Amino acid sequence: MLDVRRMQVLRAVVATGSITAAAVNLGYTPSAVSQQVTALEKQAGLPLLDRVGRGVRPTVAGRMLTEHAAHIADRLVEAESALADLRAGRTGRLRVRYFATAGAALVPPAVALFRASHADVRLDLKLTEPVDPMVEVEAGRADVAIVVHHGDSEPPRGVHLVHLMDDPYLAVLRRGHELTRKRVIDLADLAEEPWVDAVMSPGPCRDIVLDACAGAGFAPNVVVEADDYPTAQGFVAAGLGVTIVPKLSLGVIHPGVVIRKLRHPEPTRTICAAIREDGVGSPAVTSLLDALKASSR
Repeated sequence: MLDVRRMQVLRAVVATGSITAAAVNLGYTPSAVSQQVTALEKQAGLPLLDRVGRGVRPTVAGRMLTEHAAHIADRLVEAESALADLRAGRTGRLRVRYFATAGAALVPPAVALFRASHADVRLDLKLTEPVDPMVEVEAGRADVAIVVHHGDSEPPRGVHLVHLMDDPYLAVLRRGHELTRKRVIDLADLAEEPWVDAVMSPGPCRDIVLDACAGAGFAPNVVVEADDYPTAQGFVAAGLGVTIVPKLSLGVIHPGVVIRKLRHPEPTRTICAAIREDGVGSPAVTSLLDALKASSR
């Protein structure tokens, strides 16, 4: 295979028309330049330079290799520029996974902010629910996942968590319900009420609700399993029960319900970004995290 560095030496000789001048420009000795050209001629199997007076001129083979050397130099410059962009987070691809309420309220404004300064970075965005987005990062199928972290459990090996926001749960009551007279409701006030279960699937969001109710001294009497937050609002508006939902899920509030704060305890879910450890510190990942944090305020 032809030596790329020797081809660049040949290019310098042809450009100056002199081994001595090329040596000065390259910072080599004339002897070193001659040795590089001679070695390249052996690789090519053809003479590359003809002597003309005190200078040299390229043979047909020398001219051809000089042209290729110029193309190679251009491609090397492009490669260096591409690497610099990648190091600075200006190009590449980020695979981002998220759960439904984050996808509706948190991810879209963050993506808009990110793309304003990183238009060349391709974002692969995907909702994974009911699969936990954390699984995608752990398996190496995603670079960043928006997840709910509950309790003191450690993240999977190779995954780093970054706190984004705390998302409090709020009570959802039928308009006209007697508890709507209160501005803040004790969670225990809902103990005797029929409940609409907004999250049937096992996972941290369901655990947060059940743990909070247990802390208030009761287990919810579930009469309707709604499976998602908007549907749960509809059942509450129809008078079939009460529910509690995270604030982030209330982008649209049913006209037939009233929202109230909770206390004693106030259930709260912790929303984090799960990142592959080999991506921590990446400029693109850091910029995306900044955008997510800005969107969560």
